[in-house]
Amino acid sequence: MAKSSKGIRVRTRKTLRVKPKDAGMPPVTHFLRQFAEGEKANIVIDPRVFGGQPHPRYNGLCGVISGKQGDAYMVDVVVGSKTKRLIVAPAHLQKVCK
Repeated sequence: MAKSSKGIRVRTRKTLRVKPKDAGMPPVTHFLRQFAEGEKANIVIDPRVFGGQPHPRYNGLCGVISGKQGDAYMVDVVVGSKTKRLIVAPAHLQKVCK
């Protein structure tokens, strides 16, 4: 009997998919998004961009930008009673509407 895969994208068939009309490379503006420290951002994984993806368990959560590391941003997310610091590329972040 074969072993099941234990990779980072396991069991993400529905969450990491793109509608056919959005297929292909995303616009350049997704890579050039700017965030200020202390600003809130939603984590929405774009499966078309492989670099800088957070773990799929954090998809859909809201966090606070705490700094910058290279081209990526450090995002503090509260999970239960703990605060996790994620390093996420700007293509996987969206600004929260006020």
